[in-house]
Amino acid sequence: MSETVTEPTIQGMPISDVYAGMKERNVKDSTEKLTATHVVIAGCGGLGTNIAIALTRIGVGRLTLIDFDSVELSNLNRQQFKLSQVGMPKVVAMKQNLQEFNPFVTIDTVQTEVTRDNVPDLFKDADIICEAFDNPAAKALLLDAVSAVFPDTPLVMGTGMAGVHSANTVTTKHPRPNLYIAGDGESKGAEGLMAPRVMVAAGHEANMITQLILGVTEL
Repeated sequence: MSETVTEPTIQGMPISDVYAGMKERNVKDSTEKLTATHVVIAGCGGLGTNIAIALTRIGVGRLTLIDFDSVELSNLNRQQFKLSQVGMPKVVAMKQNLQEFNPFVTIDTVQTEVTRDNVPDLFKDADIICEAFDNPAAKALLLDAVSAVFPDTPLVMGTGMAGVHSANTVTTKHPRPNLYIAGDGESKGAEGLMAPRVMVAAGHEANMITQLILGVTEL
């Protein structure tokens, strides 16, 4: 007698049903392009954690998270970590959270600081590079290095999301080929960083990445 093969389950539901159900409300015909894409996110702070969650929920096939830091109490007002994760490496904690949102996405983690020397290795497999740093100097370093080493790889950046200014001042610009910048371009971190406005800018970055994956050219 042949044995009956039982499909593995998640939360008591067949894996195939879970997979199909999670994509049911996505844009039509987007699944194949999303699952074939590798996005590398540099920074797991307010921008990076919110971007990673958005891309994980829609089913981008592979994400690589890069950050050298650990979760601190001061991060919790805007970054998508839990109180129980304070002290954990950010990339480890974020992978843990993302896998709960969507177990079908491959999440790679690299706990290191981005430098000019390691940019060629860290981003060599990226279809799209996402900058999500808090530090302006780190943003400038990545922009310069990626422009030199990977000029044909789209780079999506964020600048200007501090304070409690109007969310309508956050926009996405396309200043040159393969460079997209989200934010108001003016506000500084010294004003304070809070979840609502940071999430607006993160949403712009995540949406731009999604547009690039799906071939939508409008800003």
